[in-house]
Amino acid sequence: MKNMCRHILLPALAPILFFSVAATPVEFFGCRTRGLLALMIALAGVLAGLGSAIMALKSRLRRDPSANWWILSSLILAIPAIAVLVIAGNR
Repeated sequence: MKNMCRHILLPALAPILFFSVAATPVEFFGCRTRGLLALMIALAGVLAGLGSAIMALKSRLRRDPSANWWILSSLILAIPAIAVLVIAGNR
């Protein structure tokens, strides 16, 4: 249960926060502010994802079974950045 909270639920806050900002009406934050908030959340997710990918690599080199949890965290944290690229490509 500890691994699930640490590697799934906590990193899932970034996509939840990103999509909640992206789903807010433009009148609430304004277009520029909403875009900058979404971009900052995506950037924070990428940086945290890089950190967890480094931890996964270190764990994998030590043959630690927790490496898979770190990889899963990295994938979850990459969701906002991928969403930014998909949204930007559709406009």
